Amino acid sequence: MRLKEEQISKLGEKVLGDLTAAGLITLKQERGAALNAIKGAIAADIRAEEALEKDAEKLLEQTLRAMGGNAGIDHHKMLRMIKEKLAKERKIVL
Repeated sequence: MRLKEEQISKLGEKVLGDLTAAGLITLKQERGAALNAIKGAIAADIRAEEALEKDAEKLLEQTLRAMGGNAGIDHHKMLRMIKEKLAKERKIVL
């Protein structure tokens, strides 16, 4: 999922606000530093998911070529299965 920088900022603000309001965290540094850390974590997660998607598509192409074509395979289902397997191996939550 591709998010714009503005969307990541709003999401980071929401997460930080909700965690603080619920009393789940107490800021030990300035709010800006905590917000930047949250936004960085969100952006890193998005990049990891995008890399996973590209790798899954490459693996699907290689698998289909090795099988000699489409062979009546549901591409969407196969891609999802490959993504789930790669996500589990890389410990990424989808």
